[in-house]
Amino acid sequence: MFSVLTDNWPLFRDGFWLTIRLFVVSGVLSLVIGTLLGACRVSPVPALRGFGTGYVNVLRNTPLTLVFAFLFFGAAKMHLALPNPFWTAVGALTIYTSAFICEVVRSGVNTIAPGQSEAARAVGMSFFQVLTIVVLPQAFRAIIPPLMSVLIALLKNTTIAAGFSVAEAGAIPAAMSERGENQLLTLLWITIGFLILIVPLIFLQRWAERRTAVA
Repeated sequence: MFSVLTDNWPLFRDGFWLTIRLFVVSGVLSLVIGTLLGACRVSPVPALRGFGTGYVNVLRNTPLTLVFAFLFFGAAKMHLALPNPFWTAVGALTIYTSAFICEVVRSGVNTIAPGQSEAARAVGMSFFQVLTIVVLPQAFRAIIPPLMSVLIALLKNTTIAAGFSVAEAGAIPAAMSERGENQLLTLLWITIGFLILIVPLIFLQRWAERRTAVA
C-alpha cells in the first residue's frame, strides 16, 4: 500500500502542489470578484443590479465543465489569446466560483438590519461607505460557514482541470495507470491527500466563527 505512494512520490507531490496553487489563486480572486458582484446585487443602481443578477443566473446554472471547455476550446475559436493552461484553469474556476460567493455575500448583507444602512445614509455616508464600513464587516460574520463551504467545493472542483491538460491531483490516476500501478490504492491516497487539505479549512472555519461571534 505505501509503496504506491513512496515509489511515485514526485508525481503525487507535484500534482497536489499544483492543486494547492489553483485553489489559493482562484480562491483569492473569487473572493474579490464575488464580493464586488455581491455589491452589485444590492446596489441602488439598476444597471449594476441587472449585471449582477444576470451573471449569477447564467454561471450558477452552467456546469463547470462547460466553463472550462469554453475557455480552453471556445476562446481559441474566437481568436482570443489566453495564457498557459494553469491561468486558463484559474480563470474558469474564478468565473464559476465568483457567482456562488456573490450569493453568499448577498445573503449576508440581507441579514443586516435596514435601519443601520438608513442611519449611515442619514449622517451623509455614500453607498460605498455604507457597504464597506457598516454592512460588509457585519455580513462577513454571518457568512463564514457557507463561504467556507464554497471554498471547500472550489478545492474539489480543481480536479476538473485534469481533463484539460492541467497536471494537478486529478490527473494522477491517468499517469498511474500508464505506470501499471494499482488504481484503487491510487484513488485511496488521493482521497487522503484531499482530506489533509480540507480538514484544516474546517478547523479554520470553526476558529473564525468563534473569533467573530457576537454575544
